[in-house]
Amino acid sequence: MITTYVILAVIGAFMAYITAVLVKWAAEAKTPVGASVVVFLLGMMVAMFAGAFLYFAAPGPASIIEGLWLGSALMSISVIPVFVAYLREVRQRIEEGDRFAPRPLLQPRRFIGVIVVLVLGNELLMGATFQFAAGPPLTGGILDVLSGVVTSPWFLFTMAAEMGLTTYFLRDRISPGLYRVLLLQSLIMFLSPTALAIAGWVAFSIYVASAAMIVMFIYVMEFIYRHRQLDAAFSRYIVALTWIYGLMMAGQFVWLYYGGWADVFALSVVAEMILFFAAIVGIDRFGREMGLPWQLDANWAFRLLASIFIAEIFMGALLDLQIDPAVYAGAFFTYPLSGGPGAIAYNAIYNGFWFLAGVTASTWFLTMMGIEMGALVYFKIRETPDLENRIRMVLMMFCYAVFAVFFPSIYLQYVFPNAPPTATVPVLGWPMGIGTETLVASILSVVLATYLIMGLAASLFGRRVVCSVFCTAPLMFQGTAIDSMKSFNRTSTVGRKYLGSRLSTLYSVTTGLVLASLFVAAVASYLDGIGVWNVTVLSADPTVFLLSLYFGVLWYVMFVTIPYTGNYNCVTMGWCYTGAIAQAFHKIGFFKLKVRSKEVCKACTTLDCAKSCPVGLVDMPGHFRTKGEFRSTKCCGVGDCINACPYGNMYIYDVRHWVRARLGLPIPPPSGTKLPMVSTARSSSFSSVTRTDRPQIASTPGRPGAGIDPSGR
Repeated sequence: MITTYVILAVIGAFMAYITAVLVKWAAEAKTPVGASVVVFLLGMMVAMFAGAFLYFAAPGPASIIEGLWLGSALMSISVIPVFVAYLREVRQRIEEGDRFAPRPLLQPRRFIGVIVVLVLGNELLMGATFQFAAGPPLTGGILDVLSGVVTSPWFLFTMAAEMGLTTYFLRDRISPGLYRVLLLQSLIMFLSPTALAIAGWVAFSIYVASAAMIVMFIYVMEFIYRHRQLDAAFSRYIVALTWIYGLMMAGQFVWLYYGGWADVFALSVVAEMILFFAAIVGIDRFGREMGLPWQLDANWAFRLLASIFIAEIFMGALLDLQIDPAVYAGAFFTYPLSGGPGAIAYNAIYNGFWFLAGVTASTWFLTMMGIEMGALVYFKIRETPDLENRIRMVLMMFCYAVFAVFFPSIYLQYVFPNAPPTATVPVLGWPMGIGTETLVASILSVVLATYLIMGLAASLFGRRVVCSVFCTAPLMFQGTAIDSMKSFNRTSTVGRKYLGSRLSTLYSVTTGLVLASLFVAAVASYLDGIGVWNVTVLSADPTVFLLSLYFGVLWYVMFVTIPYTGNYNCVTMGWCYTGAIAQAFHKIGFFKLKVRSKEVCKACTTLDCAKSCPVGLVDMPGHFRTKGEFRSTKCCGVGDCINACPYGNMYIYDVRHWVRARLGLPIPPPSGTKLPMVSTARSSSFSSVTRTDRPQIASTPGRPGAGIDPSGR
């Protein structure tokens, strides 16, 4: 048996090499004759494996003859396009004589489709043939057989080799960005857990493939940040690929959760193969046309975020199931989809809600998201000039690791192994802000201490201690690619309704509904706890349901809808109750944004501070020009405005500066930037400066400044 495996593996490797060469020829084919030759050679391979499959499916003398006849017939058919194309070219040579020039392919899309079909047919027949030869035999209906072939090592490993070799052979014609994506695709295809029925391989492939996919997503997000206007073909390819990966992760999860049902995964593999070879054969389509800048295309950005999130959800569930099977095996989709229409609808909502909320609250999903978004924050730190902001982002990453992953999951499971998951305990502490149930003195004291600390910190340093450091949201929002989506605050229909520091009616309604729901859930949970009534929502305590709804479901819905609602929408729209409570302390505290010179702001026409604000505080320049400072309870102290100011004129004012002022100490200048000085040879009134004596704003290298009209016109 081992000898059979070795022989088949050698044949498979050889066929993968031949197929990769033929696909390369197909990508380089420019004339009908060249294209028909490739079709003929691939057709011969299909014919060869069709005959072999017929024999191995039912070994015997009759099947040998039938296989030979079938192979010969298919080869005969595949040679027809070669003769037709050749005869047409001969006739063209005779008609044109010395003016002869080979005609290009008239229907390249049809040619691409034929190549993809032939490659897919070849791989399916080869996989089925090898499966019959090596065993165990394929059984069941046609769909079961196809699924068994596609999820077998003979198909997956061979396909991965073909993808990798073809990418390498065409490396000189592929852009660096697409080249890296295609190589990662090949690796992920190779690391398919269904390929080998070995526990070690399943675990290894899930871990390494998940790591490779995380790298893929990080690379894609950083790539779109660096390339605001993408090649149209590449942008379509990336979105299609991420949707396929969502289907692939769902298929792997279903396969592992239900113990062997691999049809969904097989479908994703076929879809990825079609996408890959259609792109590689039509590689000339890439680089021909630049698409709309993606920051102006909300639909494209939404499709990308949604597809990546779906893949991450199922990848997180897959990791949970693989790493902690005792916790998660049988924990999802517990209600059967049976009964009347009402029961089916309720059970579907129940299963979907708790699956999403359970995964997003799990250790390994949060770890995975922390790695992806933390990498983008790391890239942001590298290009941030302000030292204080770099320190804040490092603290933000540390707080995410500690408060989102280590303490609620790893630490508590180690110290209290028998304690219920914190997400199911109806006492709302730090994440919710209110203690419910029958609170004993010790729990109540912890809740009150939590609020005392948060309120004191927010009063001294602003709500940024929550919304830009301690909370898990800022890590998600402040990485390079996601941060650049703050442009949607000003372009999206919903985002524009929340611009500026004024608390709009919509904002007040949203915050009011959120706080009211918190109060109602707290009262209901308390009455449940003392035995007055028994109220549950989706079979959960009201506060547990509310925690899961806001932090496990709605928050991620808002995250993927950034292109329609704007960045930092938990702040701009006012639906985060923890942020709303921190906002109240922020309002009575020291925090504000200040400028060192109002005159510089009056002369500035770039408005970079407003454009860079992730919460859309577009009215700050007017406040700087008139008051020299800006105070808003919606400001999270992210500091992008300070980094964006081309003149180094801005700084954050909090309790530290109040203390320095009381001690008579000067405010230190911002590091790395000099404030451009306004000419002192002027009249006392800035607005009355003559044209020959206007204050001059120095231009910072590489930043706006030159050509500014100091009058502000």
